[in-house]
Amino acid sequence: MSSVQIQCTRCKNVFRDRAGRLQDGYSRQCPSCEVVLFFAEDSQHPFIKRAMRDARKVRKEVRELEAAKLAAPEPRGTQSRRFAGRTRSAERED
Repeated sequence: MSSVQIQCTRCKNVFRDRAGRLQDGYSRQCPSCEVVLFFAEDSQHPFIKRAMRDARKVRKEVRELEAAKLAAPEPRGTQSRRFAGRTRSAERED
């Protein structure tokens, strides 16, 4: 899951946004009270700090997962279920 919980600084409601969006300079409107929240790395507000920290953590985990997928070898000989139990014999008798 690549989303992060954000707590509004005004109404204290919690909503979610994608971690990829939560970077320095991003702004988002609260869905309930419509106040504009500005996300910055050097923010003094604890709710903004927590959201930015969580977003960094989630982005890092996603990058590590993608790197692990690229490093893992693809399984050879994957077949559909239709051909799963069949093997080809070396000699065919007609």
